[in-house]
Amino acid sequence: MTTHPITRRRFNRLALTAMAAGLLASALPSLAFAQDALAAAKAAGQIGERPDGLVGAVPGAPASAQALAEQVNAQRLARYREIAKGNGTALDKVQAVAGQQLIERTPAGQFVMTAAGQWQRK
Repeated sequence: MTTHPITRRRFNRLALTAMAAGLLASALPSLAFAQDALAAAKAAGQIGERPDGLVGAVPGAPASAQALAEQVNAQRLARYREIAKGNGTALDKVQAVAGQQLIERTPAGQFVMTAAGQWQRK
């Protein structure tokens, strides 16, 4: 029996969405401090969410914001790789789903990066 491609695509999208939701819902204990610092940096307009599921320092942010972004991104990438490997999917697909969800959940007034690579306030 063959599976219809659209059905498979929808299933894969749902599976990736569920994986990303699991990632967002399950903060590891080692991430607690970084998450608090990240929330403060986002609220201060120093760091924003990117479409690839990573964060970036907004132009003009202090060096500490860049260092924090690198720390958070290392942790996120490690988790994204686990998800991708565990589900036999491409890393970039996991990142794209996570990025979309993180940008959607970003409160108004905080920075997000557009698909064109420009920072804007949501």
